[in-house]
Amino acid sequence: MIDDLTGSGLLAEEKEVLFGGASPAMKALLSGTEKKKTPMQQHLLSLKEQEDLCEDILRNARTELYMSMRFLDIALSSLKFTPSAEGPVFATDGYRLLYHPEKLLAIFYESRIPVNRAYMHMLLHCLFCHPDGRGNRAKEYWDLACDIAVESILDRLPHRCVHVQPKMFRADVYRRLKAMRPVLNAESIYQDLQEMELSEKQYERLVLEFFVDDHRIWEENEGPKAEMPNRKKDWDEKREKMQAEMEYVGKEAAEEARDLLNAVRMENRERYDYRRFLRQFSVMKETLRVDTDSFDYIYYNYGMEMYGNMPLIEHLETKEEKRIEDFVIVIDTSLSCSGDLVRRFLSQTYEVLSAQESFFRKIHVHILQCDEKVQSDTLITNGQELADYMDHLEIRGLGGTDFRPAFAYVDRLLAAGEFTKLKGLIYFTDGYGIYPVQMPSYDTAFVFLKDDYSDIEVPSWAIKLILDPEDLKGEEKILEGRADPFSLDPDSEE
Repeated sequence: MIDDLTGSGLLAEEKEVLFGGASPAMKALLSGTEKKKTPMQQHLLSLKEQEDLCEDILRNARTELYMSMRFLDIALSSLKFTPSAEGPVFATDGYRLLYHPEKLLAIFYESRIPVNRAYMHMLLHCLFCHPDGRGNRAKEYWDLACDIAVESILDRLPHRCVHVQPKMFRADVYRRLKAMRPVLNAESIYQDLQEMELSEKQYERLVLEFFVDDHRIWEENEGPKAEMPNRKKDWDEKREKMQAEMEYVGKEAAEEARDLLNAVRMENRERYDYRRFLRQFSVMKETLRVDTDSFDYIYYNYGMEMYGNMPLIEHLETKEEKRIEDFVIVIDTSLSCSGDLVRRFLSQTYEVLSAQESFFRKIHVHILQCDEKVQSDTLITNGQELADYMDHLEIRGLGGTDFRPAFAYVDRLLAAGEFTKLKGLIYFTDGYGIYPVQMPSYDTAFVFLKDDYSDIEVPSWAIKLILDPEDLKGEEKILEGRADPFSLDPDSEE
């Protein structure tokens, strides 16, 4: 224990950097000249002595982490050490690192490694914006998913300052999760935990294994968070700078922390509003809807002339809106793109397609299934047909992947006059296939789901869109009792 405490295995110059600026009490503790205190002796330390010693411990933990991972420099200095006599040993709200002095000293007397890991654990929570990412998710499972995500990164770091051999149970959890996801993050782990339908005993076993810090403070509206509302923005910026540091300056260190770099890259990918993205393919057209932003000037002038200062306002009964009318959706049904992935693409897209503010009542959407050739073409002209297609979806293909046949097929439809104003094509895929060389006459987007996405380049003329499944809500609602959303809208265009 004492060997670990005093930094056994560190070079002499590393010890000097780590512990040279420590207080006399800290130096005595680290050098082994101060005997390990019993709980009673520790309790007799004044509160000020405990806090001073704990600050030294945390500063040295910060220095040791920095020496191993210099790309963390900005992040490591972002948390203010704050003593707290309530709750578990550690907590953070994104601004402060809260610690329980007596409990922290008790842990450090055994080994400095758990302190280093706890510091890094909380830092990763902040870097990945876990305190701000729950949304409508169940808090208990979100907290557990966040802990598993950061611990999986920690357990893969090769640095002595945080290394602990994972237990068999923990290693088995990682193995099962990684079998489903190439990169583990809190969002994907949360989804997997929900699908596992854990018993109460299984859930508690996982919590016991991965618990490090108290998450209750994440959503409190008191303290620094109330004064600094841009917590997520601040940590987003730090994470982006850290990625640049890892990729362009500290490449060797980044290779050693490959899992961390992959997680950072995934988190730094831009998120999109799917409806806003689809509006790129919309056309301007009048719809039968009261336009509250405009009025008939004839009535306005008549009121002013007749009554002096009392205009008559009559809103227009039609409104010009940009909505989607002609469109093509291509589903990659190759063997590399699983049937479950295809269903998720369509389920999550259905909500957007059926939104009354996105499409005209009369639509002209071709849904193609394609692997190495076009397997099917279904024409959708209203919401009910779209709902029926979803209900009776049958995946066809499962061959190789070639994107070119779908584009050739759409070009033939265009030549035959099938479309009035084709604005675009969206290709749902995993990205592994042969792309067309020539740019088509319509806008094209290749769409990937974030948790199944690998960094694959698409042609320069195409849009690459990476969606987070959690950002597309309503999947459960979509799969139950669908009605024709278009026919229920009295204001839609006939």
